[in-house]
Amino acid sequence: MVTAVTSFGRSGLYDWVIQRVSAVTLAAYAIFITGFIVLTPDVQYADWKALFSCLPVRVFSLAALISIAVHAWIGLWAVLTDYLTTRLMGAKATVLRILCQAVLAMMNMAYVVWGIEIIWGI
Repeated sequence: MVTAVTSFGRSGLYDWVIQRVSAVTLAAYAIFITGFIVLTPDVQYADWKALFSCLPVRVFSLAALISIAVHAWIGLWAVLTDYLTTRLMGAKATVLRILCQAVLAMMNMAYVVWGIEIIWGI
């Protein structure tokens, strides 16, 4: 049985699955964008605007943006928990870890909001 050891009551298996799903989404998006660049030899602003004006591309871009945020959060959470908690012992390590996580969570959310504004503001 998997116990809740990773983050805020979720299991490590849950984090692992989410990281894999987000990685597959990001890989598919990278292949899509690379394919567009390769198949459109002289990419101009009008080409990018036409591509990102298409609803499926906007939804795919939003999925990639959310995947980046989720993937980064789980990875950063694991690194901060492992290194700040095990390398620095005591209450100071916990306070530092929580502070770092709070700052990174706010930055992550700001990037997501900004990305949504960019994707849907075209």
